[in-house]
Amino acid sequence: MGQFGSAHEPIMRIISRTRTTTQYSGSQEKYTWWRLAVKAKAEEKMDAKKIEELKTFVEHCKQNPSGKDGKDHQDEKQFESKNPDSNEDIVESDVELDNSDVVAPDNGPPQKMGDPSIEVTEENQEAAQLSKAKAMDAIADAKGYKARGMARAMLGLWEEAASDLHVASKLDFDEEIGLILKKVEPNANKIEEHRRKYERLRKEKELRKIELERKRRQVKPELNAAKKTSRLAIIYFTATWCGPCRYVSPVFSSLAGKYPKVVFLKVDIDEASDAAAEWNISSVPSFFFIKNGKEVDKVVGADKDSLEKKIAQHAG
Repeated sequence: MGQFGSAHEPIMRIISRTRTTTQYSGSQEKYTWWRLAVKAKAEEKMDAKKIEELKTFVEHCKQNPSGKDGKDHQDEKQFESKNPDSNEDIVESDVELDNSDVVAPDNGPPQKMGDPSIEVTEENQEAAQLSKAKAMDAIADAKGYKARGMARAMLGLWEEAASDLHVASKLDFDEEIGLILKKVEPNANKIEEHRRKYERLRKEKELRKIELERKRRQVKPELNAAKKTSRLAIIYFTATWCGPCRYVSPVFSSLAGKYPKVVFLKVDIDEASDAAAEWNISSVPSFFFIKNGKEVDKVVGADKDSLEKKIAQHAG
């Protein structure tokens, strides 16, 4: 097998394969191909048909010495269009960036800084320096309040920490103070609500104590008056938590309207504990019948029939 293929390979295919591996321009290189092809066919003893094909190709080269036909010319144009050194403009693509945390710029008109009509004097400069020094001191104080507030939060001193952090945020607010306050403030608010609740309960207890003392002072004269009266006086000892008392209390009230000449006196043993102790009250309801300063009868329990019978008996 020779340099250009076997003897059975068509001569035009040999020439075509030779052209694809050779850069050429002008008729000189075409004749060089022709000489190489003649030499190759001479070595391989070409037959008459292949020699005819070679002659046809040589004539074609003579008529077109540039070696460029329509198809080659079109391919060259396509190659030139892909050349990176061409004059076509480069279209630049957009850069994909993460702008989720980007803040839109303030494109409004700039704010006025000072009054240009005022003359700058040494007194003004000293005042400005003094204001600046105060601002720097405030920032330093803010750092101190912030550090102490964070330390108190770590120790669980929620109210003190909230107070310090609020002062720091007013002097020089930053995001870290805001994050700590989100944890500190709920606990401080719970403590404050708890304190207000029990302060209210203590005040209510104190008011009840005062009211009981007033009623106690009021009951004692009434009991003394009931003891001294010549009319029949009925002292009814009761309690708010007593079930039978709630049953018999409406009966006692209706009897008071039925016997207007009888003195009806109602005493709560919880409100007048001293009176209950003085009368040795061991159970409620208890009814004591007093006439001319002496105990003439007594009913213990919610026996409304017995109560009404005794009232009718002693009131006559």
